[in-house]
Amino acid sequence: MLDDLDQELASRGHHFVRYGDDLMIYVKSQRAGERVMASTRRFVEKKLKLKVNEAKSAVAPATARPFLSFRFFRREAEVKVRLDPKALKAVKMRLRRLTGRNWRVSMPVRIAALNRFTRGWTAYFALVDTPSLFAQLDGWLRRRLRQVRWEEWKGWRARARNLCALGIPAPTAYSWSVSRKGCWRIAGSGILSRALPNAYWQAQGLRSLSESYRCLRDARRTAGCGPACPVVWEGSG
Repeated sequence: MLDDLDQELASRGHHFVRYGDDLMIYVKSQRAGERVMASTRRFVEKKLKLKVNEAKSAVAPATARPFLSFRFFRREAEVKVRLDPKALKAVKMRLRRLTGRNWRVSMPVRIAALNRFTRGWTAYFALVDTPSLFAQLDGWLRRRLRQVRWEEWKGWRARARNLCALGIPAPTAYSWSVSRKGCWRIAGSGILSRALPNAYWQAQGLRSLSESYRCLRDARRTAGCGPACPVVWEGSG
């Protein structure tokens, strides 16, 4: 039924995007947005006999309204795409579950589950123009995994022995193995970053979100996909 709405908007020459029942119409001014909002509401309610969700509908700058977990922002007179903060919160919640200390699985199983999730997540959000976000997630995820590994080394003897095996001098290894600091603090320490560096996790098979993002962006540029078209105002029906 909403295909009829697509045809109506296209016949009017509007720039719009729809996914399911979520619709964004892009216009050049707030006045135009209000006019289009009113006419679209009439078409939806009178022609299609559907109810418009007033709580979700508004005329607002494109930078103020998320769509499918994306947001727009301006940089050097261009409109760019970034991740919606709610989506960032959601991905961290999922990664917390996959790196939870109560999920008692082997590290290979844990990393395989992480890779399955991050591969799809990164592919979906490769449209965003903020590579630093993926680097930050990489660092945060590795710290979560260092925390898991530290807890797996139960007892100060096991911790000292493993630190020494990973190249940490014995006095330093023994000093940290009996530390009363919490696992999260130790996971963020320089000593554990030295013992379990990025190369360690790469050898374990962990896929980097940053590298996956760069590969996807390079493939997109090679395919000739340009940036998103700039928009100024949007009306959501």
